Amino acid sequence: MFRKILVANRGEIAVRVMRACKELGIKTVAVYSLADKRAFHRVYADECYCIGDPEPAKSYLNMDVILEVAKKSGAEAIHPGYGFLAENPEFAKRCEEEGIVFIGPSPDVISAMGSKINARRLMREAGVPVVPGSEELRTADEAVEFAEKIGYPVAIKASGGGGGIGITIANNAEEVRKAFEKSRKLGEKYFRDSSVYVEKYLPKPRHIEFQILADDRKVTHLGERECSIQRRHQKLIEEAPSPAFDEEMRERFGKIAVKGARHIGYRNAGTMEFLYQDGELYFLEMNTRLQVEHTVTEMVTGVDIVKEQLRIAYGDGISFDQEDVTIRGHAIEARINAEDPISFLPRSGKIVRYRSPGGPGVRVDSGVHMGYEIPPYYDSMISKLVVWGRTRIEAIARMRRALYEYIIEGVETNIPFHMVVLEDEEFVRGNTHTKFVDERNIPERVLQSLKSIRHLKTRLDEIFTRDHYECEFEENIVPVAVSAVMAYIESESVEGLIEAKTSESWKIYHRLKRLGWF
Repeated sequence: MFRKILVANRGEIAVRVMRACKELGIKTVAVYSLADKRAFHRVYADECYCIGDPEPAKSYLNMDVILEVAKKSGAEAIHPGYGFLAENPEFAKRCEEEGIVFIGPSPDVISAMGSKINARRLMREAGVPVVPGSEELRTADEAVEFAEKIGYPVAIKASGGGGGIGITIANNAEEVRKAFEKSRKLGEKYFRDSSVYVEKYLPKPRHIEFQILADDRKVTHLGERECSIQRRHQKLIEEAPSPAFDEEMRERFGKIAVKGARHIGYRNAGTMEFLYQDGELYFLEMNTRLQVEHTVTEMVTGVDIVKEQLRIAYGDGISFDQEDVTIRGHAIEARINAEDPISFLPRSGKIVRYRSPGGPGVRVDSGVHMGYEIPPYYDSMISKLVVWGRTRIEAIARMRRALYEYIIEGVETNIPFHMVVLEDEEFVRGNTHTKFVDERNIPERVLQSLKSIRHLKTRLDEIFTRDHYECEFEENIVPVAVSAVMAYIESESVEGLIEAKTSESWKIYHRLKRLGWF
């Protein structure tokens, strides 16, 4: 196994990868920007190196500096996490050229699946159903012609898009023309790819994805995840398994996902994403990296996906066969973001009070701590709150309880949003789809519920209030101080206190010393 790995990322995903490395006895190297001087991942690693200014282009996207640190530290491999350089074929290629293992698929596969137009073509070749749509369209007129051919509404998409960027829904020719230009410009700006295509817009699909693991001998899947609770095409709540699937569907559609991954010669961890509506599954895209929501799959399968990534990259291969995979219970993940829970606008600032939830079946993947300043330069996610239950109903109840316990103050978060969704009767029934947030009027309901939510959390917030600490000081510290002073008078010196008095006096002395009395 590798002796040392550099993690080319930050925050919770950097910590997540490092945890797997620590369990395997692998040394880790962290990189951090000037904005992350107090970040947890920096101190968690065995070594850490500052790689530049806060702006991603000057730090976490700076291939030259990251590769230089990898060589300087003696790292044998680089794990890119997700985001930043995780799906950059140039970076994967440069790692190969420098003799450093890139923990992910090959540069060619990353490049092939990075273009949604090309990915759709490859999946058709594999016999995987895709959403009806076009090849690359060069003009707005071509886009209008194709849209009218397949019927409105349609989705205009940037071929290199991701995270909801470059997607616009159009209901008529005029909207198609505007959307075409918008998607083209966004594609060029964010992905250096101005190509655009048109896709049939499905009104209320479920967003389903299959977790893939592949080595040189076999391709396996770990079941499906449902990621239908979204805002602006970005996921907020994920769960495994999907409430819409049964075992027969899981096996049937899992084979389709495996077939698509095998066709392109996939290796390492990846995710095949689909839209599911009216009993039909349509290929959407493939993410050639570790997903944010891999946690729910780990919770229901017991497979450590990051460890499997490391084994595959090292050449040891997957540690299990497809028939060994079993789905046990139900898991839900809530992405806890620093954002307005109604408008979803990102927030930054210092976390002044923080207490994470715990108890049976609760997992918190986080890279923050009390006093941490959330920088404005990166994604606004604070943590991933994940729960497991024997049934979906138990998992929902557990998530409600965990959200109730979660205290983050100093920055606004979307915890109230999650509370409202978890109480929604249609969510409880499993009737979710990608338009759920708008159809169920969740933002307006969050606004209405904020007062009651704050009231419910007041009892927990009390542990942080000044009055509480003043009360604690009067009830606990003052008697201790009186005892210490009396002991001091009796012994006539601090030295006498230490030497002559009981072990309880020793404890009193040191408690007061920490408070600055001595």
